Amino acid sequence: MTQLRSDRIYQRALTAFALALPALILVILGVLLVDALPALRRFGPSFLWTSTWDPVAEVYGAAPMIFGTLASSLLALLLAVPLALSVAIFLTEFSPRWLRQPVAFLVELLAAIPSVVYGTWGIFVLIPFLRSYVVPPLKALLGWTPFLQGVFYGNSLLAGGIILAIMIVPYIAAVSREVLLAVPTSQREAALAMGATRWEAVRTAVLPYGRAGLIGAVILGLGRALGETMAVTMVIGNRHDIGVSVLQPAYTMAAAIANEFSEATTGMYQSALVEVGLILFVLTVVVNAIARILIWRVARGAAVGSKAL
Repeated sequence: MTQLRSDRIYQRALTAFALALPALILVILGVLLVDALPALRRFGPSFLWTSTWDPVAEVYGAAPMIFGTLASSLLALLLAVPLALSVAIFLTEFSPRWLRQPVAFLVELLAAIPSVVYGTWGIFVLIPFLRSYVVPPLKALLGWTPFLQGVFYGNSLLAGGIILAIMIVPYIAAVSREVLLAVPTSQREAALAMGATRWEAVRTAVLPYGRAGLIGAVILGLGRALGETMAVTMVIGNRHDIGVSVLQPAYTMAAAIANEFSEATTGMYQSALVEVGLILFVLTVVVNAIARILIWRVARGAAVGSKAL
C-alpha cells in the first residue's frame, strides 16, 4: 500500500513538472500580450509593414526589423545548410569509425562558444577579411545585381548572415546526424544489393527516407538564427532601413530590443519594443514547433546508422 502511494505521488509530481513548461510558455505569451497591448491598440496590423521608427513622434513600425531578421536568417541558411548536411552525411555514411566521434565533438563544440565571442571575432577578423578578399571580387563579378549594390563599410547584412551561419551549423549538423542514424539499415542494404554505390545509396535511399527530418533540422536552425542577439548586433550595422543589398547595414528584432530597451523612457516606446518581442516570440515558437514535428516523424525509430567503411 505504501509503495502504491509513493508511485502515485511520484507520477503526479512528474506530471506537474511536465505541465509546468507549457504553462510557462503561456505565461510568457500572456505577459508579452498585456505589455504590448497599448502598441497593439494604437498601431494595429500596420505595425508589421510600417517602416517609421520615431520615438520623438511616438510612431513605430517594425517592418525593417522583421525584414532584417528574416533576411539574415535566410542568408545564414543558404550558407550553413550545405556545410551542415555534408558534415552529417560524412559522419554517418562515409567516415571511419575512429574519426566519427572526434569530428562530431569538434563540430558540436561550436555551439558552446559564447555569442559575444563570435561577435568580437566578426569585428576583428571576419569584416576585415570580407573587405579585403571577398567583397571586391564579388562586386567585380556580380556587382550588376541589386544584391551587391552600394559601398561596403564592414558592418552589414552579409557579415551578420555569415556569423549566423557559423553559429547554426552545429545545430543543423547534430540534428541531421541523428535523423540519418535513425534511417533503418535495410534502406542502405537494399540499395547496395541492387548494385548502387555508397553515394547512390545515400542519395536514392537514405536522404529520401529522412527528408522530413532533414527539413526539420534546417527549420530548427532557422529558429535558432531568428533569435540570435549579441553576435548579430555587433556586426549587422543596426540601421533601421530595408535594403536589398547584402552589403548594406540592417536591423533585427532581437538587436532592436537589446539596443533600445534601456533607452525606452515612455510607455508607448516600451510597448512597441515588447510588441517586437511578441512577434519574435511567436515566430520562433512556431518555427521550432514545425521543426520538432518533422524531426519526430523520422527520428522516432531506433537509431542504427551505417557501418564505417
